[in-house]
Amino acid sequence: MKNIHRSLIIGCSLLALSACGPDDIASPGATGPVTVNIGGSSGGTPTPTPGTGTVEPAGACPTIADPQGLTDKGTITGPTGTWRVCELPARFNVSTTLPKLSGLLYSIRGRVDVGCDGGYTAPTDGTPYTSTTPGCEATPLKADTNVTLTIAPGAILYGATGQSWLAVNRGNKINAVGTSSAPIVFTSADNVAGFNSDSSMGQWGGVVLMGRAKVTDCDFGSVDTQCERKTEGSAYPAVFGGGDDTYNAGKMSYVQIRYSGFVLGANKELQALTLEGVGSGTQIDHFQSHNSSDDGMEVFGGNMGMKYYISTGADDDSLDVDTGARFDLQYAILAQRSGQGDALMEIDSDGKETDTPRTRLRVANFVAIQPEVSSNNEGNDKASTLFRGNSDTTLINGIIATPKNECIRMTGSGGANGATLTARSVVMTCSGDKYIGSGEYDLAKVKTFFGSGANGNNDSLTSTLTNGFVNGSNEDGVTAIDAAAYTTSSFFEVPSPNKIGAAWSGNTSWYTGWTCNSSTAALGGASNCTSLPTT
Repeated sequence: MKNIHRSLIIGCSLLALSACGPDDIASPGATGPVTVNIGGSSGGTPTPTPGTGTVEPAGACPTIADPQGLTDKGTITGPTGTWRVCELPARFNVSTTLPKLSGLLYSIRGRVDVGCDGGYTAPTDGTPYTSTTPGCEATPLKADTNVTLTIAPGAILYGATGQSWLAVNRGNKINAVGTSSAPIVFTSADNVAGFNSDSSMGQWGGVVLMGRAKVTDCDFGSVDTQCERKTEGSAYPAVFGGGDDTYNAGKMSYVQIRYSGFVLGANKELQALTLEGVGSGTQIDHFQSHNSSDDGMEVFGGNMGMKYYISTGADDDSLDVDTGARFDLQYAILAQRSGQGDALMEIDSDGKETDTPRTRLRVANFVAIQPEVSSNNEGNDKASTLFRGNSDTTLINGIIATPKNECIRMTGSGGANGATLTARSVVMTCSGDKYIGSGEYDLAKVKTFFGSGANGNNDSLTSTLTNGFVNGSNEDGVTAIDAAAYTTSSFFEVPSPNKIGAAWSGNTSWYTGWTCNSSTAALGGASNCTSLPTT
């Protein structure tokens, strides 16, 4: 097939930004503009030289259910070979499946919406709703559009511009279910072209799921009436929040999101996956975020649980939970960008201590690491974990291994509405004083919250982790507790054998095969994160 030569301009402002709450961002991604010349001699020759791979382009774009269809944008060539590029419509108006075809990539250009936003509650015939989604305003909705975007196992989608992102609006769903041998990959144009290195980040927006579960820190209404928030950085409203804590935004499984986090607006930046007012009907598992220039994942409000989460190379927080989120997580590997990044976990709704629901995180079987070669992290969180505002955090069967950084920091007004921290069978390897406190959370109080020497906790473990995140003898020697019994939540399970951490002998297969490898973490993936899967 004849190549169509194109030049993609991916720009990003280089901003000096610090982390300070639910609007936090760290350093942005590409220090653009970055010019990506794709194809033969008319646009110059990229490095490495393209066309050396084995991929042959699909003959054409497939027919899909949405009447707008896919736009054939010709071919794009990189080290893995040459691919057919099929551009997604600006909005999916009917339920649609994107099939996996050999030699085919799906392009996300700008904001791509799944359905029209249906509002705080589902519209009814008696109360039509004027949607805030671009192009949906003209005809008030009398019911949810109920559009489901299904993505087949093994499909690859990429952001064609920096400001590209996928917005799954209220009243609609995503069904992105890969397999352990055929993960779904969301990535950037630079990744396709072969220009990325282990340090690349921030080259497109990411994936945003918006729901109708409860949130706080309202942009519209109040926590007592109709609390809603806007997606960070979106020039056109992308609104979330409601009163349905069981809201179902769909399903994502065996998914990678790479090189995300582009700055959409002043001090506003998306992360790989943004969960906004998502409820317990949503299912997400086996998800890897790689090299986000903001958080690996941020959870704004809502009420849900996730199993099998990996964040590698985030440049802000690996996990950020705030604005009234009630979030449960089991089996997590959080591996921070070496010498950079902010906290491995930031849990807060700072300044909103009296808002309800309170922000709550419960996480079991986790390992959170900053490489020993790293200096102190670059962000305002200062310690490896930050707990503040009206947040309640329970850490169970976990490992924090950050030998060049303090492990726990707590800030806020304290008192009856202050943050709480409970740890059970949690071990830490830290530097200096190990803890940072301020205001009512003085150093002694933060130490008391953790309680080293009681409840199986130890703030002075000598780390024996292998491969960076797999238990060694010292970690295996710690007695784990029953997370399900302790939390009285059926979400948590008891692994057999029951151990602390996320990976140990006999419990490593859950992250192999479907992930990508990098210098941050060798996960046993099928490919390096700088390359594309070709099967």
